[in-house]
Amino acid sequence: MRIVLRLVFSECDAMTDQLLDIVPMPALVAVLHAKEREKGEPLTEAEVLHIRDTAPCIALPRDMHLQMIEKRGYIDIDPENVWLAWQEARGELRDLD
Repeated sequence: MRIVLRLVFSECDAMTDQLLDIVPMPALVAVLHAKEREKGEPLTEAEVLHIRDTAPCIALPRDMHLQMIEKRGYIDIDPENVWLAWQEARGELRDLD
């Protein structure tokens, strides 16, 4: 996964103890679902990997990431296992459509 980060801390000492999570924005599952609907047929593994590798990401402190998940109402798919996670999510999304 290619990740580009630009972090500017005015108070670096206060931030050093914070764990940062790299979070795709928008959520990978939402992007993959939209791309598959646009295509009109299932995405290939190569397409899913390309979407994951080029997805914009942000760095969030762990507590903010957890708050975002709670507010959003779902956990995004695992980018490290994106193909298998996407196959599972597709089944669940198909049931909702």
